[in-house]
Amino acid sequence: MNDSISSSMLDALAAFPQQLAVYYSEFPASHVHWTPADWTGIPSERFTAIEQLWHVHDVEIDGYHQRFRRILEEEHPFLPDLGSEALAQARAYANKDAAEALAGFRVARERTVAMLAELDATQLARTAVFEDYGPTTTRGLVHYLCSHDQQHLAGLQWLLGKIDATRSGIA
Repeated sequence: MNDSISSSMLDALAAFPQQLAVYYSEFPASHVHWTPADWTGIPSERFTAIEQLWHVHDVEIDGYHQRFRRILEEEHPFLPDLGSEALAQARAYANKDAAEALAGFRVARERTVAMLAELDATQLARTAVFEDYGPTTTRGLVHYLCSHDQQHLAGLQWLLGKIDATRSGIA
């Protein structure tokens, strides 16, 4: 294992806000709140396009920022799941602004990348238990964050595929 997070990993994390914005821009305004008749196969949570944005925003701030802080400051903490669906309802993601989500997420991700770039081998090896994932290290959390990013890019593409099938009259 490396003594720090690789530059390619940091680059991937840093590039994600722009990728998210590009993927979201593919949605017609009429479909940012669209839901499919069947969610079978979605690779992310069952969220509309706008809800996907706000979910990623809030998971970065209320999830990963807090998880990284806790794993670095506490001895082997338990890192709870945020309860994504309940959070989406409580915060009314469907009624929020996409530009605000993207701008806030961009700033939050810059903070994440800056913090991760400073971690040393000892900090990366710190341990925790991540609900639904099990034992992990700080480095492991970084991998889970990257995985989460990819899940939501895939979720947006999945929604676009379903929209296309519906608009083409084949669904």
